[in-house]
Amino acid sequence: MRRFVTLAVLLLFTLPFGVSISGCSKKTPVVYCNGGDTGPIVGQVTNITLLPRIYGISLNQGQIGQVSAPSATDCKGNSVTVNSYTYGVFDASGKATLTVADVVPSGANAGKLCAGTWNRNTGGGIPDYTTCNETGNSGQVYVVASGGGANSNPLPIFIHPKVTSVVLGNPTASAACAATDAGVEAGNQSSNCCQLARQATVTAPPYVGNACVSQGNTAQLAARAYDANGNNVTCRIGHLTFAAQTSSVVTIDENGVATAQQPGSTVISANLTQAGSSAGFFSTCPPVSISLTVPNTIGGNNKAVVVNQNTPQPLSAVATDINGKILTGLALDFVSTTPITIPVASTGIVTPSFPGVASITAVCQPPTCNPSPINQVGLFNNGKPIASNPVKVTTPGTNSSQLWIGSTQSRYIYPVDFTNLTASAPVRLPYAPNSMVQSNDGSTIYMGTPTEIMVFNSTTNSLTREDTLVAGQVLAISPDGTSLIITDPRKQLTYLYASGGTVTSTYGGVATHAQFTQDNQTVYITMGNVDANFNVTPNNQLLVHSTFTGWSQVTLGASASDVAITVPGVGAYLAGAATTARSYCASTTIVGTPPNTTSITNQYYPLADSATVATDRVAATNDGLHILGATVAGAPSIVDLVFNAGGLPIAACPTTVAPTYFTNNRAAQNTLPLGVTATAITGVLPTSDSGTAFITYTGSGSLPAYAPATGTLTQVALTGGATAPVAGAISSDNTTVYVGTSGDNLVHLINRSTLTDDATKTINPKLPQYINGTDNPAVFVTPNLIVQHVRKATS
Repeated sequence: MRRFVTLAVLLLFTLPFGVSISGCSKKTPVVYCNGGDTGPIVGQVTNITLLPRIYGISLNQGQIGQVSAPSATDCKGNSVTVNSYTYGVFDASGKATLTVADVVPSGANAGKLCAGTWNRNTGGGIPDYTTCNETGNSGQVYVVASGGGANSNPLPIFIHPKVTSVVLGNPTASAACAATDAGVEAGNQSSNCCQLARQATVTAPPYVGNACVSQGNTAQLAARAYDANGNNVTCRIGHLTFAAQTSSVVTIDENGVATAQQPGSTVISANLTQAGSSAGFFSTCPPVSISLTVPNTIGGNNKAVVVNQNTPQPLSAVATDINGKILTGLALDFVSTTPITIPVASTGIVTPSFPGVASITAVCQPPTCNPSPINQVGLFNNGKPIASNPVKVTTPGTNSSQLWIGSTQSRYIYPVDFTNLTASAPVRLPYAPNSMVQSNDGSTIYMGTPTEIMVFNSTTNSLTREDTLVAGQVLAISPDGTSLIITDPRKQLTYLYASGGTVTSTYGGVATHAQFTQDNQTVYITMGNVDANFNVTPNNQLLVHSTFTGWSQVTLGASASDVAITVPGVGAYLAGAATTARSYCASTTIVGTPPNTTSITNQYYPLADSATVATDRVAATNDGLHILGATVAGAPSIVDLVFNAGGLPIAACPTTVAPTYFTNNRAAQNTLPLGVTATAITGVLPTSDSGTAFITYTGSGSLPAYAPATGTLTQVALTGGATAPVAGAISSDNTTVYVGTSGDNLVHLINRSTLTDDATKTINPKLPQYINGTDNPAVFVTPNLIVQHVRKATS
């Protein structure tokens, strides 16, 4: 009775106390999923997801893997935190099993997979779940994660013999895998191979490997996996996923459907066993033609246009692939032959800065356009460049110029500004230059010497840098002014030199001449032999550096003494006993038929033309219709290789480049006597409008002026005591030719229209002779180094 009373008393006091607390607290109200007052509660775990929930995880026998972190949600789809999960392995019937795969059930390494069985209770202080013991069993099991009172979806785990190779192929041909693996994993349809092999309606070619795919079109990726014994194990490995090394070429969804993007070829990796394996290649069809035109042209010529200074003029580039598909979004390089006077933007809009003439072309140039792995260059024409036709842009008016005049026999350089009536004073240099080139923007002049490279600021007319780490001759500068070619006969090295003052790359050997392509991507260099006195004579080696393929050394049939880049830049012509050409198209040899090619080899810069006429120096006209050369061999003469109206071949590169690839486009070959006494040709100088070319030389005589359109030669008489035109430069507006002459050691101004020399306009730079380490102010030397840059428009 006493106990009952005590209990009653406790109840009496407890109940109000509890009520009091409840009344004062701010307890979060319970919210049920159904909106009522019973059932699952919002915030409690109802779903756990393991990914990839359909395709699962594939592991080689004995391999260790890891289940991805589970994600938990409540009945409303809200994320819920679970402190820990427990994992288990089950067969298709839901029965726990450890015969095929094992998983760490809990703890710090929970979810760690073993394609076999984990060690347990090993003894000797060896922790559990640290050694994966291969059982040799293959098959499919499922991992389930549990936590917070819920279970995850069953995650498929595929255990199979070690995969040693994965090969892309036609899915209909993959039926062999189903036959090979008959009875293994019967009924398993999750494998990419098994799905495709058993689909009788897979009939949408092309499939990757046997053809290129046009931009925007799709192709089904299918692959076959093999073990170390060559057995087809595709139907045991689960689902293959694919990834492109170059994502700009193709995108691939989770079902292996590839959508062609930008032209090019890329390695395709098949992802399985939690790792990637190179499986093959995918090709998006490259352009076979690029048509560059002036838009909205009504009648007339849509490949030539007159554009006033500072007036934007868009150009239209239409690229078409082998299937007739018009390609969009191409990373074309638009290039101008005179980028300072008439530049072109990356969008194809031309806005002339000064009067002049330029040829504009559009180039699909690897690696930015139509890239390819090196070992696949040429397959389906990926990895090869293609150029458009040139468009001629003329900007009327005249310019004033600036000149810088030097000599290989003087330590002085003489600046001339035709807008300044005050004569400039010669600038003394540390050394006498052996060569001189100027950046296209006119800001910098680079001069070579046996001791150092001198860098001269054209704006301040002062020396800004002396680079004593590099010496030799400066042979060429890229159109964008960022790279130079320098050769050092003493060290017998040729440098690719950055304008900032660093050596980008070095190649053994001595160069004689060099020229960059208009797109800055490639430079062609003729090589030579050096004697004990460091004199260089041409040899039969051509050196080419490309941003895509690096250095290439080409053995020629004979010595080459000069190089000229064609317009468009589809190759280069070389001067020599025979005037030859090398194409930028690699000549490709493919063994086997795609997709079963066994080897792809390329001969870079193959022979494309051989004219049986000698030249010492060569040049190309901007209209792309003439390769001009001159020689002193035999009787001094000028050579004109004339091309058909369409110019050089600009269509897609052929698979194999014939030695007559360029020859077939030639219409004529003209040779005319120069009519002078010449001991060496120093230059062939075409005007940018392709109307006239001037020949400079050492010897005696007048200035030969050749008109390519008519094939006629005019002798320009030099006034005063001039004996020969040894060097020259042409004004950007093509109105004036500046010629350094021997005999009087002056610079003559030749009127290009009248082909006359005005004696009242000659320039006397008075360059003191530098001999035996000292200047001799009593003797002036011949100005044989001249560069010019546009100053400003005058009309």
